[in-house]
Parts: sequence; structure tokens; C-alpha cells
Amino acid sequence: MKGMASGVRNGGPKVEFDQQVPYDQYVRATTLHSLQRPVTSDPGEMSFLMISQVMELYFGLIRFELQQIQDRLRADDVWGALAPIRRASLHLDGLNAAWRGLGWMTPVDFQRFREQLGEASGFQSAMYRHLEMLLGLKSATLIRPFKRQRDVYQALTDGLAAPSLWDDVVALLGRRGYAIPQELVDRDFAAEYEPSAEVEAAWVKIYHDDRPDNELRLLGEALTDLVEKYGHWRDQHVTAVRRTMGAKAGSGGSSGLAWLQNRAAQPVFPELWSARTEM
Repeated sequence: MKGMASGVRNGGPKVEFDQQVPYDQYVRATTLHSLQRPVTSDPGEMSFLMISQVMELYFGLIRFELQQIQDRLRADDVWGALAPIRRASLHLDGLNAAWRGLGWMTPVDFQRFREQLGEASGFQSAMYRHLEMLLGLKSATLIRPFKRQRDVYQALTDGLAAPSLWDDVVALLGRRGYAIPQELVDRDFAAEYEPSAEVEAAWVKIYHDDRPDNELRLLGEALTDLVEKYGHWRDQHVTAVRRTMGAKAGSGGSSGLAWLQNRAAQPVFPELWSARTEM
């Protein structure tokens, strides 16, 4: 091709291209590396900023996978849902590992640049709100900070009103013949989910059928792995805040550690856990 190296030489890669390097064109690496703009001269801020950005990318990736799971469940393709659940679980491993990059930070280290962040807080992550809502953690209050960002707020409002992944699981159980109350299937999805004895009973029955081809039992275990890893992320978040801030008020206006602990205590996929007491 005109302007390009004639081919691989001596087993090495091509080193001449007409325009932008194809890797950079695909990955947008130059753009990614231009997005780190610390507001102080403290060298530790770069770790905090970049790892926060890495976490944001993982939030978006996990959200994508949760939506893929929903699509498969709505099509009654439980086997097909297992692959994106597996991928999401592995992405959560990566997300959890990101905390290790901040393990060096003491309260004194954080205070060197914290004040320059102003009111900025991880509490204000729109993508994390999307992730929470897909996992069934709905709160109209927590999307209010985005009212001035019209497109972001509209997307969050739509997410609040849409079924969570657990709502889709519950609907699937109803279609599979389990005694799921219709009011659970037709509920106001923006409202906080209330655990159901009927959903719990359905999972007890599913788990007692231990045939290797029981796809609903495999679904239950895959979802359990997923939410367990999400719980690890929440726990590490609490630990990181306790380690770097103690019980100080949060920069976003919350009470800080106490508020975060209350959020972390909210159950995800509740009947999948409570059913284990009845098995």
C-alpha cells in the first residue's frame, strides 16, 4: 500500500503508516492520556485522579454487561445470560483490584490535595448511579445533583423508571411457572424493591433441583457470584474512606463514612440470599 512499509521485515512489525497509528485510532490512547489534569502539584493526586478514571471506565463496562444480561433474560435465554454475567464478574475483579493502587494514601496524603477538589465527590458519579440502579438500588434523591446536566439527568431518570436486573429475574421466574405475584411484575420500578416471600420460595424450589442442566440454579449461582464481588467493592470503598478520612464529613456534603456504611448495607438481589436460610 502506498506510503506504508512493504510488509513485516525479519519477523518485526510494520513501523510506517500513512496517518495515525491504527492502535491509537482504535483505542484512542492519546485521548485517554490527555484526560489526566491534576489541580495541584502534589504527585499523589495523579494516582487518585487516574484510578478514579479507571473505576469510571469499569462502571461503564459493567453497566454494559448488565444490560446484555437483561436483554438475554427478556428473551428467555438463560444460557445466553450466563456469559455476560461471567464477564461482569471478571470486570468486578478488575474494579476491586483498582483499590490497591490507593493503598499508599494516608489521611495526611489525601489532605494535601483534598481541599482543592472543592465539592467534587465520588457520590456524584452518574455512571455509578446507573450501575446501582441496574442492581436494584433506586433513589430519586441521588439523581438530583444532575438536574443541570439535561442529557445526563434524563438518562438517569429513564434508568430510575426502568426495570432493574433483579426485576427482570423476577419476571423470568413468573414466566417459568413460579408463583410470582403479578403486582411484582407490574410494579412501579422507580420505587424501592420490597423483598417477596414468593420470590424467596421460588429460589428455594430452584435450588432443591440439583440436576446439572437446571439453568435457573446456574443463573442463581452466577448472580450470587456477581453480587458478592459487588459487595466486595462496596466494602473496600468503606475501608478506603475510613483509612483516608476517618469519620470526617464527605466533600459532597454527606456525613461521609456513616452515610457510606448505610448505603453499603442495602441488600442486592435480597431473596437470592434469604432463600439460603430456608434451603
